[in-house]
Amino acid sequence: MLLALALSFVCLFSVGHAQELSGNARVSALFAFGDSMLDTGNNNNLRTLTKCNFFPYGRDFAGGKATGRFGNGRVFSDLIAEGLSLKTLLPAYRDPNLSNNDLSTGVCFASGGSGLDERTASSQGVIWVTDQVKDFKEYVTRLNGVVGEQTNALISNAVYLISAGNNDLAITFATGRAQSTISDYTDLMVTWTDNLLKSLYDTGARKSKRRGWKFLKVCAYPANQWADTFNKKLAAKLNNLGTTLPGSKFVYVDMYNSLLDLINNPQASGFIDAADGCYMPTISPVPCPDASRYVFWDIGHPSEKSYQTISPKIIEELKEKLA
Repeated sequence: MLLALALSFVCLFSVGHAQELSGNARVSALFAFGDSMLDTGNNNNLRTLTKCNFFPYGRDFAGGKATGRFGNGRVFSDLIAEGLSLKTLLPAYRDPNLSNNDLSTGVCFASGGSGLDERTASSQGVIWVTDQVKDFKEYVTRLNGVVGEQTNALISNAVYLISAGNNDLAITFATGRAQSTISDYTDLMVTWTDNLLKSLYDTGARKSKRRGWKFLKVCAYPANQWADTFNKKLAAKLNNLGTTLPGSKFVYVDMYNSLLDLINNPQASGFIDAADGCYMPTISPVPCPDASRYVFWDIGHPSEKSYQTISPKIIEELKEKLA
């Protein structure tokens, strides 16, 4: 069974004075950008096939509701928000029922299927990361109407979580749409990432955390090497960004090894299967009885239990590096 999982990066920025991370470090809110690893429902009302607001997605979510999250329950962005003591669920910005009460502690702008390359998003009719930043700027205006002069402080002291690059490699580059070598294309990906971070920085963000991702469980396929090339270039770029953007702090966190540990030794964490997803619709329309026993929910997304297993260590690392 082929299970492709691409992992990309995460950002964090901050200005206000809210929830304590450790020592004197505080975070006011969480904002998520990127793709399906973080998307909490922004694709629901788009004219796209890249959505999952239907059963069996959300089967283990509170009330068994399919919210548009690409999994059986909560996703990584929800768990990071909870780990930072902000809230248990990170709402989607494009949810028409989004409450003003949720604005001050953060929202999700990520869109399943999106990427750094505009072609990746446009080919599926989803929200390109650059357009997600436009949504963020619109959000800032709305937030200002709610919290007024506290807006700048809240934005600058928030965590900016980004997962992008997965679909660029798996969809745009792998299918030949990029018409480029992997070296040239990953250079472009780093440039696009740099532009994304700078655009967020210009809004007042000052701390950034990026998560390193790779393709997992891909056989006879060079995706691991492609992602490794991107990750190395990305890490080098982040090391320089903190010195060129005054007041900023960037952290690169590699999630690959955490997930790889689950895949290589699933039994140690209570899993029984790391080779197949619980829900494999091309094989059967009926998902497995217990998704918590599977590392993957479907062919491209970890189960909620996997996220719950790897998140505590990542959250502690985040708190330590961003303090």
